[in-house]
Amino acid sequence: MQRFLSKPRYDILDGLRGVAALMVIVYHVFECFDWSPVPHGYLAVDFFFVLSGFVIGYAYDSRWGEGLSIGQFFKRRLIRLHPMVVIGALIGALCFFLQGGVRWDGTPVATGWVMVAMLLAMFMLPLYPGAAADVRGNGEMFPLNGPTWSLFFEYIGNIFYALLLRRLPTRWLAVIALVSGGMLAYIAVSDGYLGVGWSMVDGGLWTGLVRMLFPYTMGMLMARVFRPVKGIRAAFWLCGAVILLVGCVPLVFGDLQPWQGGLYDALCVILVFPCLVWLGTSQQSLGTATRRVSHFLGELSYPLYAVHYPLMYLFYAHIGFDGNLVPIARVNDVWPVAVALPLACILLAWLCWRFYDRPVRRYLTRHSST
Repeated sequence: MQRFLSKPRYDILDGLRGVAALMVIVYHVFECFDWSPVPHGYLAVDFFFVLSGFVIGYAYDSRWGEGLSIGQFFKRRLIRLHPMVVIGALIGALCFFLQGGVRWDGTPVATGWVMVAMLLAMFMLPLYPGAAADVRGNGEMFPLNGPTWSLFFEYIGNIFYALLLRRLPTRWLAVIALVSGGMLAYIAVSDGYLGVGWSMVDGGLWTGLVRMLFPYTMGMLMARVFRPVKGIRAAFWLCGAVILLVGCVPLVFGDLQPWQGGLYDALCVILVFPCLVWLGTSQQSLGTATRRVSHFLGELSYPLYAVHYPLMYLFYAHIGFDGNLVPIARVNDVWPVAVALPLACILLAWLCWRFYDRPVRRYLTRHSST
């Protein structure tokens, strides 16, 4: 594959991606209970989108003038992202069979439809609600590995970038970010939160597209016009703490009105997350320990996000649900499993990264033609 002039990596941003991935894990552990330590942990996905837009713009904007073709760009992105999509679908199918091969309501599912769901997930083809391959009956786009929905929109963002967004003058990119930011705020306030896009129910495809488009274009805009921050002491730890605070701060206010929760989500995505990405470009040199932590979290972040949810399905099956999909067990009943689950997710992600993702990407990179 053709070599291009590489740019310095922002170690802090790599580490922050890992912090956000860990917050997603904790959010999903408590997702089905009445209480969660990070009730807005789903916003980590929106941070991923801002970060992805920034990294794509920073890494690739200059390469088009160096001879990068659209085909080469897509090949690079597929090598980076798709191996984990494939193994995530495989692990999802395995966990589905381990939990009994039934929908949430206890209805058995034919093995053939599980295989169809797995193949569709491998090719990033989403399901519409009520499809026979909707093996969990929950209306998810990707019922064997729910978070694949955000990777689906990440792929769409990559296509938009290669075919259109990279060609736009900066002022027009700013206009798209402004308009899509307004639409995102409207969706958040109207729905009462931004946890949308994982299903096609109630316009989920449209809302998911808007949820990706604003942070993605904002990140690209920042890559064009913002300059790295001069050294900020402990930038990684400060920004990481803010990400965690974004997830848990609403606990302080008690029960918010739906529009208030939606406004909070919108402000975090529109204002807080771009600021965090900007601060994450700090040129402050990291200490040895901080750099190791940041590097480890950065390497593990994508595998952790891509493969953790099938284990959550097993956890939910362990909890059990009544006829109204209300969990039978309480947090106090299953706390040892709840504590062990994030550790199991981290171990699974590390194994996938070490023995599958890294060697597969190296192999594909070596054998890709220019």
